[in-house]
Amino acid sequence: MTLLAERTRRPVGHRRPEGRSGRRASVPLRVLAFLLLAAGSLVALAPFAWMVATSFKQPQDVFTSTPHLLPTTEEGHWAGTLANYTEVFELGGFGGAFLNSVLVVAVLIPLKVFCSALAAYAFARIPFPGRDRLFAALLATIMLPSVALLVPKVYVTQWLGMADSLTGLIVPSLVSAFDIFLLRQFFLTHPKEVEEAAMMDGASRLRIFWSIALPMARPALAVVTITAFIFHWNDLLWPLVILSDQDKYTLPLALQALASGRVAQPHLVMAGAVVAVMPVILIFLIFQRRILDGIQFTGLK
Repeated sequence: MTLLAERTRRPVGHRRPEGRSGRRASVPLRVLAFLLLAAGSLVALAPFAWMVATSFKQPQDVFTSTPHLLPTTEEGHWAGTLANYTEVFELGGFGGAFLNSVLVVAVLIPLKVFCSALAAYAFARIPFPGRDRLFAALLATIMLPSVALLVPKVYVTQWLGMADSLTGLIVPSLVSAFDIFLLRQFFLTHPKEVEEAAMMDGASRLRIFWSIALPMARPALAVVTITAFIFHWNDLLWPLVILSDQDKYTLPLALQALASGRVAQPHLVMAGAVVAVMPVILIFLIFQRRILDGIQFTGLK
């Protein structure tokens, strides 16, 4: 009876204090997790650190009997040089390729996000015959490997007269099935009452899309924009297939041409790789909060 009375007097939300043994057991697990994460970070960052260090080395310092991470002399003094970056822009049209990549993403990304958002809003809010079947067919294209669609994309691009041009890089990539799916899932979470109130006030579907749906979808739009920028900035396969004029090469193509030259120049290749990867790193560091917020709001795992 005494034990029963003691249990009944205990508050409902009461929890027994955690013992010292539980706290002691959690400390080694945290230390182990920290060590595993630190080891994984070192493994991931080691190639990048070697790439940056090699981009500052002299040609004779790249291949040595004893590998050294930093370019130093025998006395331990700094022996790095910035001439590799100057030379890589003068060699092989690397500067023009950089401008071509900037032009492609500057035109492609806004158009791609807008077209994908238009299609996603139609699938989410506008009822029309065969909508669900068409959306299912669209999702089926995500399951196909991109290489399987390469031949018809090349055929259609050549038939439209856009082969070997920057237009041929942009137009076939204006719509992404995955971006439409992601934005549609986000539009479905919007309250319909807001749009119905706007329609009662006389707003058209396009007005609702531009003034209500798009501002509310900023987190998802940020995720789509950043991921599209990273993909198209680093894309090698499609430019490699559709372009033959070196004056229209993008950065990945120019870097591939530099790496496959007759004379091995790893110091220049590493300098070009640093130039190619720095915009992606800057974009990710600046907008990483947007990416995390967009993943959280869209429910993407």
